[in-house]
Amino acid sequence: MRAVVLTEYKQPLELIEVEEPQVGERDVLVAVEAVGLNQLDEKIRAGEFAQILPYSLPVVMGNDVVGTVIRVGRLVESFRAGDRVFARPDQNRMGAFAERLAVAEADLALIPDGISMAEAASLPLVALTAWQALVERGHVGPGQRVLIHAGAGGVGSIAIQLAKHLGAIVATTASAANADFVRELGADVVIDYRAEDFEKILSEYDFVLDSLGGENLEKSLRVLKPGGLAVGISGPPDPAFAKRMGLGVMVRLAIAVLSRRIRRQATRLGVTYEFLFMRADGEQLSRIAALVDGGALRPVVAKTYPFGQIPVALADLASGGSRGKIVATLER
Repeated sequence: MRAVVLTEYKQPLELIEVEEPQVGERDVLVAVEAVGLNQLDEKIRAGEFAQILPYSLPVVMGNDVVGTVIRVGRLVESFRAGDRVFARPDQNRMGAFAERLAVAEADLALIPDGISMAEAASLPLVALTAWQALVERGHVGPGQRVLIHAGAGGVGSIAIQLAKHLGAIVATTASAANADFVRELGADVVIDYRAEDFEKILSEYDFVLDSLGGENLEKSLRVLKPGGLAVGISGPPDPAFAKRMGLGVMVRLAIAVLSRRIRRQATRLGVTYEFLFMRADGEQLSRIAALVDGGALRPVVAKTYPFGQIPVALADLASGGSRGKIVATLER
């Protein structure tokens, strides 16, 4: 079967023939129809996560998959052939950029009604990221003030909608060209990051979702009220993440050093910083699908590429500036 493969870090992806996936007794074999592209894919390609996600190269890339079930393992109970499903496969089973993929039953969900395969492919990773940040970590609720950076991007465009559904007052950073777009998604306050300094405008916020890191993260800590929480998805990783991932002692020590400065700043300000590397979760995807069915969330697809142009699409993603997600589709 055809697959898009990383053969060497920092090099372009390659479209080549690979072996068919093996299907375990709790796996579901999916005929892939559409895939989403994520910043995570580019970071893996560039080798930025090589220490914490040590894949053996060559490896099939891809972290968002949508398709139709071909067959199921003998212990699978929730799915059957013909079901239309989507998933963010477990990080150890990455491989969505292929014609077929075996996915653990626990990572899958039925796609929402009334949306296309391309729209469904735009959701899993970013929607799970938003859910795990806002619901699991932030416990965001009515009346809380939430800042979501890069509101027009893949994660931001879903996080704004979810935060609004949860009853929050939502601020976001975006370009002036995207101001109306993020307001349509539900943003109450829009800050033009090119012309305005959000730190001088916002204060006493309960929660920040930061996708940029660096100075932006440091400033985000300062707009929180005492007891507030900043969740970062760009880094730096923290010791709690290293422990959850089961990383070796030396890597855990290195991560502790990398995040020491930002954690100390948070402590001095009386706030908390946590790093989030989202995990696969089919049950959460089912809840997200229900929100899409109910109209609380809508997918945002920026561009669609054919499957064979995924390497080109990933370069497009790396250049930035897209509203929502870039996806690729397979013709069948």
